[in-house]
Amino acid sequence: MSMLQDHGLIGSSRAMSDALDRVSRAAPLNRPILVIGERGTGKELIAARLHFLSKRWEKPLIKLNCAAIAESLLETELFGHEAGAFTGASKRHPGRFELAHGGSLFLDELANCSLRVQEKILRVIEYGEFERVGGRETLRVDVRLIGATNADLPDLAACGKFRSDLLDRLAFDVITLPPLRARPEDILELSEHFALRMTQELQRELFRGFSSQATRELQCYAWPGNVRELKNVIERAVYRSEGELVEQIEFDPFASPWRPERSAQQSPTEAPLPMPSRAARMTDEQAASGPCDMETMVADFEQSLLRRALEQTRFNQRKAAEWLSLSYHQLRGYLRKYKLLQQEGDSGEAG
Repeated sequence: MSMLQDHGLIGSSRAMSDALDRVSRAAPLNRPILVIGERGTGKELIAARLHFLSKRWEKPLIKLNCAAIAESLLETELFGHEAGAFTGASKRHPGRFELAHGGSLFLDELANCSLRVQEKILRVIEYGEFERVGGRETLRVDVRLIGATNADLPDLAACGKFRSDLLDRLAFDVITLPPLRARPEDILELSEHFALRMTQELQRELFRGFSSQATRELQCYAWPGNVRELKNVIERAVYRSEGELVEQIEFDPFASPWRPERSAQQSPTEAPLPMPSRAARMTDEQAASGPCDMETMVADFEQSLLRRALEQTRFNQRKAAEWLSLSYHQLRGYLRKYKLLQQEGDSGEAG
């Protein structure tokens, strides 16, 4: 197995193959590249592939998550600083651009950079030069920049939150990674890959596979956390199977009848489900205006609640059951009753 496969860049779907083909064509070029994708889609792995398929593969690949560094420190992390540049700067500190000289610099969450830092990055891309914080000496570096984000950079640029000239330079080519839900044919291949690795880590003789029910659940789940979430789910399932056939898939490790209740200060996504608009329009006056079919009205109300719960939880049936204060099997019974199970299953969004 190749190093890239070992790190999870596997899949035979058309969407993933097209993305990897673009990576292979762009890798040899000495140009900046933008990698766009949802969290967990493998942006850092794509950056590594771009580097190791380029002529710079023997030189450093330096990585920095711009969202993990305080704005006041990001400039010094990127460009370094001289001794005495600020309180506590007792000695010279080389920045990431210096460390990446001759190689590649991967900047994740690039949209988090301030406009001031963006201006200095643009100068490095255009002229290959910069000054350390607190310094006067102009340094020259040869670095290929690979940026990544899950933000809409053109929209940020239109709002003045991202420099348009920097975006123009970074966007020599933009590689947009497909979410896992857009390549369902890769789910089982990835699942077996992570299961085998976990089996080896646990020093078990063999992986006995997934039951048919577990396989269906894996294929029907929406995977909002993409490959990263899939990896965690599979490793947890293999670990808990104790070497037997994997029959139980737990998507939410926090699911428990003893889970602490939500705090009073809830975010909008955590707030209780609002009453569906159809039910809200059913006033006492309407109900009393004449004869009505109670069974039909109740059925409509229940279906509206079910659809709303599924939409709110991205079609994760276990979370939808929790929203509705039902057990998972009770929810499945309601979905079968109203033939919603088959409908959502066909779309690949039920979980």
